[in-house]
Amino acid sequence: MKKIILFFLLCTVGVLQLKSQVKKIRHVVLIGIDGFGAYAVPDADMPVLKQLMSTGSWSLKARSVLPSSSAVNWASMLMGAGPTLHGYTEWDSKAPEIPSATTNEYNVFPGIFGLLKQQKPQYKSAVIYNWGGIGYLFEKKAVDIVIHDEEAGGDFFADTAASVIKKEKPNLTFIHLSEPDGVGHNIGHRTPEYYEELKRVDRRIGTIVQSVKDAGIENETIIIISADHGGKGKGHGGKSPDEVLIPWIINGPKVQSGNEITDVIITYDTAATLAYIFGLKVPQAWRGKPVVSVFR
Repeated sequence: MKKIILFFLLCTVGVLQLKSQVKKIRHVVLIGIDGFGAYAVPDADMPVLKQLMSTGSWSLKARSVLPSSSAVNWASMLMGAGPTLHGYTEWDSKAPEIPSATTNEYNVFPGIFGLLKQQKPQYKSAVIYNWGGIGYLFEKKAVDIVIHDEEAGGDFFADTAASVIKKEKPNLTFIHLSEPDGVGHNIGHRTPEYYEELKRVDRRIGTIVQSVKDAGIENETIIIISADHGGKGKGHGGKSPDEVLIPWIINGPKVQSGNEITDVIITYDTAATLAYIFGLKVPQAWRGKPVVSVFR
């Protein structure tokens, strides 16, 4: 009997520690980099990204869902499930081609922003994005700050995100960066131009990271960086490792340092990890699993 009581006491302590850990994090910044194949990271001149890796946890073996295209994967990243459940199946899906397995009060498959608004309505969220297709993949009415501009140049979105973070301090911020996808399509993956573009992407990541420090919320913020897909030649959508394997990097308080993640990660695990950090109850229809091994 004493052993049973001790077991339950230890379990209770574990739960309390988990809740305490989540409470210390009030902000998450998710940076989504379009067309950023994991293959490029080792040879890329990206000191900011690699610093986040060395002081955080990372995987270069995370996977997109199939097809390895944009809308289907951004939807999966934000909705915690794959295309057979959320229904977005094409690179430019604006509505589910397959009826969504379930819908929420916003009449779409439940995503992380709807969950946050429903369960923590006092929390503020922001989405800053370039490609217009993103606008069909999250619950706009659940997001406090939405900024979209398809005509603006590459630095605009990092600079705008930095301004929003410093001024508004959203609890959840998602920033979509459209490069290096454009270079991949126009010139090609694994080209000098592609790697040159990644230098500019790294500078934009640095702008966002610095804004977290300037806002005074560094000690309660987790940063996650990932991608929708990689690429091969001038395209993507196929099944090759260059197209399917994506980076997944997490950095911040309570995150293990210098830790290469050995867990299997699929892009819909990102939404599940966000929900875990914020202590949200996830829908039964979600298939994502939080990447809990990264936390100390």
